Amino acid sequence: MRNISIIAKRELKGYFATPVAYVFIVIFLAMTGAFAFYIGNFFDRGRADLDAFFQFHPWLYLLLIPAISMRLWAEERKSGTIEMLMTLPITTTSAVLGKFLAAWGFAAIALILTAPMWITVNVLGNPDNGVIFASYVGSWFMAGAFLAIGSCVSAITKNQVVAFIIAATVCFLFTMSGLELVLNFFRLWAPDLLVETIASMSFLTHFRAVMNGVIDIRDLIFFSSLIAFWLFANVIIVDLKKSA
Repeated sequence: MRNISIIAKRELKGYFATPVAYVFIVIFLAMTGAFAFYIGNFFDRGRADLDAFFQFHPWLYLLLIPAISMRLWAEERKSGTIEMLMTLPITTTSAVLGKFLAAWGFAAIALILTAPMWITVNVLGNPDNGVIFASYVGSWFMAGAFLAIGSCVSAITKNQVVAFIIAATVCFLFTMSGLELVLNFFRLWAPDLLVETIASMSFLTHFRAVMNGVIDIRDLIFFSSLIAFWLFANVIIVDLKKSA
Protein backbone atom coordinates (compact mmCIF):
# COMPACT_ATOMS: atom_id res chain seq x y z
CA MET A 1 0.00 0.00 0.00
CA ARG A 2 2.88 2.37 0.73
CA ASN A 3 4.31 1.92 -2.78
CA ILE A 4 0.90 2.44 -4.33
CA SER A 5 0.47 5.64 -2.33
CA ILE A 6 3.90 6.94 -3.35
CA ILE A 7 3.22 6.33 -7.05
CA ALA A 8 -0.29 7.81 -6.83
CA LYS A 9 1.05 10.99 -5.21
CA ARG A 10 3.82 11.23 -7.81
CA GLU A 11 1.36 10.88 -10.67
CA LEU A 12 -1.18 13.27 -9.19
CA LYS A 13 1.49 15.93 -8.70
CA GLY A 14 2.55 15.29 -12.29
CA TYR A 15 -0.90 16.29 -13.53
CA PHE A 16 -0.74 19.67 -11.82
CA ALA A 17 2.91 20.25 -12.78
CA THR A 18 1.73 21.00 -16.32
CA PRO A 19 -1.16 23.06 -17.71
CA VAL A 20 -2.92 19.84 -18.76
CA ALA A 21 -4.76 19.43 -15.45
CA TYR A 22 -6.01 23.00 -15.37
CA VAL A 23 -7.07 22.94 -19.02
CA PHE A 24 -8.95 19.69 -18.47
CA ILE A 25 -10.75 20.99 -15.39
CA VAL A 26 -11.73 24.25 -17.10
CA ILE A 27 -13.02 22.39 -20.18
CA PHE A 28 -14.89 19.85 -18.04
CA LEU A 29 -16.57 22.51 -15.92
CA ALA A 30 -17.41 24.67 -18.94
CA MET A 31 -18.85 21.77 -20.94
CA THR A 32 -20.89 20.29 -18.09
CA GLY A 33 -22.36 23.72 -17.39
CA ALA A 34 -23.04 24.45 -21.05
CA PHE A 35 -24.63 21.08 -21.67
CA ALA A 36 -26.82 21.33 -18.57
CA PHE A 37 -28.00 24.92 -19.05
CA TYR A 38 -28.24 25.19 -22.83
CA ILE A 39 -28.64 21.72 -24.33
CA GLY A 40 -30.30 20.18 -21.29
CA ASN A 41 -32.59 23.22 -20.83
CA PHE A 42 -31.94 23.33 -17.10
CA PHE A 43 -34.20 26.30 -16.39
CA ASP A 44 -36.93 25.41 -18.92
CA ARG A 45 -37.45 22.03 -17.27
CA GLY A 46 -38.92 23.73 -14.22
CA ARG A 47 -37.61 21.05 -11.88
CA ALA A 48 -35.03 21.30 -9.13
CA ASP A 49 -32.84 18.36 -10.08
CA LEU A 50 -29.56 17.66 -11.85
CA ASP A 51 -30.79 15.18 -14.48
CA ALA A 52 -29.87 17.68 -17.20
CA PHE A 53 -26.39 17.83 -15.69
CA PHE A 54 -25.67 14.12 -15.27
CA GLN A 55 -27.23 12.79 -18.45
CA PHE A 56 -24.35 14.15 -20.53
CA HIS A 57 -21.55 12.73 -18.36
CA PRO A 58 -21.08 9.49 -20.37
CA TRP A 59 -20.65 11.48 -23.58
CA LEU A 60 -18.27 13.98 -22.00
CA TYR A 61 -16.20 11.15 -20.54
CA LEU A 62 -15.86 9.63 -24.02
CA LEU A 63 -13.67 12.56 -25.02
CA LEU A 64 -12.19 13.83 -21.77
CA ILE A 65 -11.31 10.67 -19.83
CA PRO A 66 -9.14 9.15 -22.63
CA ALA A 67 -7.30 12.49 -22.64
CA ILE A 68 -6.35 11.86 -19.00
CA SER A 69 -5.46 8.20 -19.39
CA MET A 70 -3.53 8.37 -22.66
CA ARG A 71 -0.39 9.63 -20.90
CA LEU A 72 -0.34 7.12 -18.05
CA TRP A 73 1.90 4.55 -19.76
CA ALA A 74 2.46 5.86 -23.30
CA GLU A 75 4.45 8.82 -21.99
CA GLU A 76 6.55 6.56 -19.75
CA ARG A 77 7.38 4.31 -22.71
CA LYS A 78 8.11 7.20 -25.08
CA SER A 79 10.41 8.98 -22.63
CA GLY A 80 12.08 5.74 -21.52
CA THR A 81 11.28 6.34 -17.84
CA ILE A 82 9.27 3.11 -17.71
CA GLU A 83 12.54 1.16 -17.45
CA MET A 84 13.56 3.23 -14.45
CA LEU A 85 10.12 2.80 -12.90
CA MET A 86 10.23 -0.96 -13.32
CA THR A 87 13.70 -1.20 -11.72
CA LEU A 88 12.37 0.28 -8.49
CA PRO A 89 11.49 -2.14 -5.67
CA ILE A 90 7.80 -2.14 -6.57
CA THR A 91 5.56 -4.68 -8.24
CA THR A 92 3.85 -4.10 -11.56
CA THR A 93 0.52 -4.30 -9.78
CA SER A 94 1.52 -1.49 -7.43
CA ALA A 95 2.61 0.68 -10.36
CA VAL A 96 -0.63 0.06 -12.27
CA LEU A 97 -2.82 0.70 -9.22
CA GLY A 98 -0.86 3.81 -8.24
CA LYS A 99 -1.22 5.36 -11.68
CA PHE A 100 -4.89 4.44 -11.91
CA LEU A 101 -5.74 5.81 -8.45
CA ALA A 102 -3.99 9.08 -9.27
CA ALA A 103 -6.07 9.48 -12.44
CA TRP A 104 -9.25 8.44 -10.60
CA GLY A 105 -8.47 10.92 -7.85
CA PHE A 106 -8.00 13.64 -10.44
CA ALA A 107 -11.40 12.78 -11.91
CA ALA A 108 -12.85 13.03 -8.40
CA ILE A 109 -11.39 16.54 -8.02
CA ALA A 110 -13.03 17.59 -11.30
CA LEU A 111 -16.38 16.22 -10.10
CA ILE A 112 -16.09 17.89 -6.70
CA LEU A 113 -15.53 21.24 -8.43
CA THR A 114 -19.01 20.92 -9.97
CA ALA A 115 -20.51 21.24 -6.45
CA PRO A 116 -21.85 24.75 -7.24
CA MET A 117 -24.37 23.02 -9.50
CA TRP A 118 -25.63 21.05 -6.51
CA ILE A 119 -25.78 24.21 -4.41
CA THR A 120 -27.65 26.01 -7.20
CA VAL A 121 -30.53 23.51 -7.34
CA ASN A 122 -30.84 23.65 -3.54
CA VAL A 123 -31.13 27.42 -3.72
CA LEU A 124 -33.71 27.25 -6.50
CA GLY A 125 -35.84 24.49 -4.99
CA ASN A 126 -35.96 21.34 -2.89
CA PRO A 127 -34.20 18.61 -4.84
CA ASP A 128 -33.83 15.01 -3.77
CA ASN A 129 -30.23 15.21 -2.54
CA GLY A 130 -30.09 11.44 -2.17
CA VAL A 131 -30.62 11.07 -5.91
CA ILE A 132 -27.96 13.69 -6.63
CA PHE A 133 -25.47 12.00 -4.30
CA ALA A 134 -26.15 8.61 -5.93
CA SER A 135 -25.61 10.17 -9.36
CA TYR A 136 -22.25 11.62 -8.26
CA VAL A 137 -21.16 8.20 -6.95
CA GLY A 138 -22.31 6.53 -10.17
CA SER A 139 -20.55 9.12 -12.31
CA TRP A 140 -17.30 8.61 -10.38
CA PHE A 141 -17.45 4.83 -10.76
CA MET A 142 -18.22 5.21 -14.45
CA ALA A 143 -15.21 7.52 -14.79
CA GLY A 144 -13.14 4.81 -13.12
CA ALA A 145 -14.26 2.27 -15.72
CA PHE A 146 -13.36 4.69 -18.53
CA LEU A 147 -9.96 5.29 -16.91
CA ALA A 148 -9.20 1.59 -16.45
CA ILE A 149 -9.84 1.00 -20.15
CA GLY A 150 -7.71 4.00 -21.08
CA SER A 151 -4.87 2.95 -18.78
CA CYS A 152 -4.76 -0.53 -20.32
CA VAL A 153 -4.76 0.87 -23.85
CA SER A 154 -2.05 3.38 -22.93
CA ALA A 155 0.25 0.49 -22.00
CA ILE A 156 0.02 -0.92 -25.52
CA THR A 157 1.53 1.98 -27.45
CA LYS A 158 4.09 4.76 -27.12
CA ASN A 159 1.90 7.15 -29.08
CA GLN A 160 -0.50 9.11 -26.88
CA VAL A 161 -2.72 10.06 -29.83
CA VAL A 162 -3.13 6.41 -30.78
CA ALA A 163 -3.85 5.55 -27.14
CA PHE A 164 -6.52 8.27 -27.06
CA ILE A 165 -8.23 7.08 -30.25
CA ILE A 166 -8.28 3.40 -29.27
CA ALA A 167 -9.46 4.11 -25.72
CA ALA A 168 -12.20 6.43 -26.96
CA THR A 169 -13.32 3.80 -29.47
CA VAL A 170 -13.51 1.01 -26.89
CA CYS A 171 -15.37 3.26 -24.45
CA PHE A 172 -17.70 4.32 -27.27
CA LEU A 173 -18.64 0.69 -27.89
CA PHE A 174 -19.37 0.12 -24.20
CA THR A 175 -21.50 3.26 -24.15
CA MET A 176 -23.41 2.76 -27.39
CA SER A 177 -24.36 -0.85 -26.63
CA GLY A 178 -27.22 0.37 -24.45
CA LEU A 179 -28.91 2.58 -27.06
CA GLU A 180 -32.20 1.37 -28.51
CA LEU A 181 -30.84 1.97 -32.03
CA VAL A 182 -28.10 -0.61 -31.44
CA LEU A 183 -30.31 -3.04 -29.54
CA ASN A 184 -33.00 -2.93 -32.24
CA PHE A 185 -30.40 -3.97 -34.79
CA PHE A 186 -29.54 -7.06 -32.75
CA ARG A 187 -33.19 -7.81 -32.00
CA LEU A 188 -33.76 -8.41 -35.72
CA TRP A 189 -31.66 -11.57 -35.72
CA ALA A 190 -30.12 -12.26 -32.31
CA PRO A 191 -31.73 -14.24 -29.46
CA ASP A 192 -33.08 -12.30 -26.48
CA LEU A 193 -30.28 -13.56 -24.24
CA LEU A 194 -27.62 -11.99 -26.49
CA VAL A 195 -29.55 -8.72 -26.71
CA GLU A 196 -29.90 -8.57 -22.91
CA THR A 197 -26.20 -9.34 -22.51
CA ILE A 198 -25.22 -6.52 -24.88
CA ALA A 199 -27.55 -4.10 -23.08
CA SER A 200 -26.13 -5.13 -19.71
CA MET A 201 -22.62 -4.18 -20.86
CA SER A 202 -23.57 -0.57 -21.52
CA PHE A 203 -22.38 2.29 -19.34
CA LEU A 204 -25.63 4.09 -20.17
CA THR A 205 -27.83 1.27 -18.85
CA HIS A 206 -26.10 1.12 -15.48
CA PHE A 207 -25.58 4.86 -15.08
CA ARG A 208 -29.22 5.64 -15.85
CA ALA A 209 -30.22 3.14 -13.17
CA VAL A 210 -28.03 4.96 -10.64
CA MET A 211 -29.47 8.34 -11.74
CA ASN A 212 -32.87 7.10 -10.57
CA GLY A 213 -31.55 7.48 -7.04
CA VAL A 214 -30.93 3.87 -6.16
CA ILE A 215 -27.32 2.73 -5.82
CA ASP A 216 -27.94 -0.88 -6.83
CA ILE A 217 -25.10 -3.17 -5.83
CA ARG A 218 -25.32 -4.79 -9.28
CA ASP A 219 -24.44 -1.49 -10.96
CA LEU A 220 -21.47 -0.93 -8.66
CA ILE A 221 -20.36 -4.53 -9.25
CA PHE A 222 -20.55 -3.93 -13.00
CA PHE A 223 -18.29 -0.87 -12.88
CA SER A 224 -15.98 -2.45 -10.28
CA SER A 225 -15.66 -5.63 -12.37
CA LEU A 226 -14.78 -3.63 -15.46
CA ILE A 227 -12.17 -1.70 -13.51
CA ALA A 228 -10.67 -4.92 -12.10
CA PHE A 229 -10.65 -6.67 -15.49
CA TRP A 230 -8.96 -3.84 -17.39
CA LEU A 231 -6.42 -3.19 -14.64
CA PHE A 232 -5.59 -6.91 -14.59
CA ALA A 233 -5.07 -6.75 -18.35
CA ASN A 234 -2.98 -3.62 -17.79
CA VAL A 235 -0.67 -5.52 -15.42
CA ILE A 236 -0.26 -8.38 -17.91
CA ILE A 237 0.56 -6.00 -20.79
CA VAL A 238 3.15 -4.08 -18.75
CA ASP A 239 4.76 -7.34 -17.66
CA LEU A 240 4.91 -8.56 -21.24
CA LYS A 241 6.43 -5.28 -22.41
CA LYS A 242 8.94 -5.43 -19.56
CA SER A 243 10.08 -8.94 -20.41
CA ALA A 244 10.20 -8.29 -24.16
